[in-house]
Amino acid sequence: MTKLIRIELAKRGVACTAELLEKDAPRTAAAVWESLAGGPVGGDAQHAKYARNEVYTIVPRFGPRIGQENPTVTPIPGDVCYFDFHGGMLDASFKDDQGIDAEAGGIDLAIFYGRNNLLLNGDVGWVPGNVFATIVDGLDAMATACHDVWRSGSVGERLVYSRIG
Repeated sequence: MTKLIRIELAKRGVACTAELLEKDAPRTAAAVWESLAGGPVGGDAQHAKYARNEVYTIVPRFGPRIGQENPTVTPIPGDVCYFDFHGGMLDASFKDDQGIDAEAGGIDLAIFYGRNNLLLNGDVGWVPGNVFATIVDGLDAMATACHDVWRSGSVGERLVYSRIG
């Protein structure tokens, strides 16, 4: 049975549906699905600085260490990616602002809503993400809302992931 998740920009009231890629990223999809068992998971929405058309949130670490699985450095519109950032990977002021434990780091859950993305960080190089889901409904409305996060700002916006069904 196909597992679906809902991804919402809460303040803007826009959501999309994504299908977990259980064949391509079984460990990542399972970890995310299990993390949602107790209810929605989310946090402050951020628009990417260097990846281009990406909105993400960093949540407290969950599940086992997965490593790379179905990795990409060139996500396409509709890709939903998982990044495991250890504490040293994140900027100190960002960790302070977001209340992220400096040692533990966090899990970055990201959606890509447009073309021409490149996961290359000038400080550390390539940053591959695990593509664990694909948006199957609502991408156009979500892309418009994500662009508004870029244009109008992310203050007060939350990116929230939850199970469907």
